[in-house]
Amino acid sequence: MTLPDLTAYVPHRTALDADFEGTVVPGLRAEFFRRPDGDRIASVGRYSYEGREVLMAWGFVDETHCRQHAVHDPVRGWQAVTDGCPDIRKNSGNLLEVRTPNGTWLPVGS
Repeated sequence: MTLPDLTAYVPHRTALDADFEGTVVPGLRAEFFRRPDGDRIASVGRYSYEGREVLMAWGFVDETHCRQHAVHDPVRGWQAVTDGCPDIRKNSGNLLEVRTPNGTWLPVGS
């Protein structure tokens, strides 16, 4: 599976200093996109921190959780598409981190 082609979607809304799994992260930008898909609406969230891509998550607006997601590693680029929502945690410095498919935790924010 590949990342959603955002050119097929319409911008829905943008949040600056976005909420990331319940925690507001200063500098985190969340952009949300939508498009009709039969009688459903497909949705994609694209997150970046101070201009650096962090992750994309997508599914349908009538679903409670993400259908799939992909994490962007600043060194290795986009990682493999993974089912479900991203794993997110706070580290000892109280910063958020997101887990790549190989289990590495990447910081979100500084």
